[in-house]
Amino acid sequence: MENNLLALYGLKHRPFAIGIPVEALWKPSYADTFFHRVENVVLDGGFALISGEVGLGKSKMLQALAHRLKKIGDDVMVGVMERPQNTLSDFYRELGELFGIQLSPNNRYGGFKALRDRWRTQIAASLFRPVLLIDEAQEMSAAVLNELRILSSANFDSDNLLSIVLCGDNRLLERLTTRELLPLGSRIRTRYNMQALDHEMLLDFLNDQLEQAGAPHLMTEELKTTLVQHSGGNLRILCGIASELLASGAERNLKRLDEKLYLEMYGQPVTKKSTVRR
Repeated sequence: MENNLLALYGLKHRPFAIGIPVEALWKPSYADTFFHRVENVVLDGGFALISGEVGLGKSKMLQALAHRLKKIGDDVMVGVMERPQNTLSDFYRELGELFGIQLSPNNRYGGFKALRDRWRTQIAASLFRPVLLIDEAQEMSAAVLNELRILSSANFDSDNLLSIVLCGDNRLLERLTTRELLPLGSRIRTRYNMQALDHEMLLDFLNDQLEQAGAPHLMTEELKTTLVQHSGGNLRILCGIASELLASGAERNLKRLDEKLYLEMYGQPVTKKSTVRR
């Protein structure tokens, strides 16, 4: 099915799948400004934040950021936390694995010192702060978030040993304003709050994804407009509908996807109301 779909439309990859190549990821026009600010955080350390409602592309934004940071060179050490809901012991165990240190969960203070020494060595060698990227950060416990704040700060909070980018939905924003996490929330140096995308940006996304996949004329302009109007400004919804249309078009051996296909799949049939004579 996959090979038939790619061959039928001459696609390099499926443009609306979740696993598209990182080089083909669409980035809003203002993303470069945020990426540049995060690069400054990498120089000095501290916290950055990507937030927004579900389905707006936060995780893809974090993936694009990771790709950009790794392109700076081997001097930048980038770790990606895969299990944000860790307990404190598992949190230290995963950090040790990410930064190449064998830690004992029974000796948390030893792990605390070993990690900070590892980061200081890296900073002295490269002048860049190591980077820790955390997706789905709204799942992290308050204890782990506060431990991360203390662990990454030295010299009476005047020196940052780590650059941390938290990425999560708006529940994370709400938690950072609570009394328990306010010390962390006040330390966020740069923020990127993603909003629902407008009509122009969604059209730009569609055109860019089709262009990157090698099939810019796969959809008619009318179909693109229809998809945008029914996505509610949400990229995940837009990609879900577009992906189903693409699969259905391949099953029907259609050379181009148009609004007729959308209406056949999602259009509501018109029913005549019966009239009652009095």
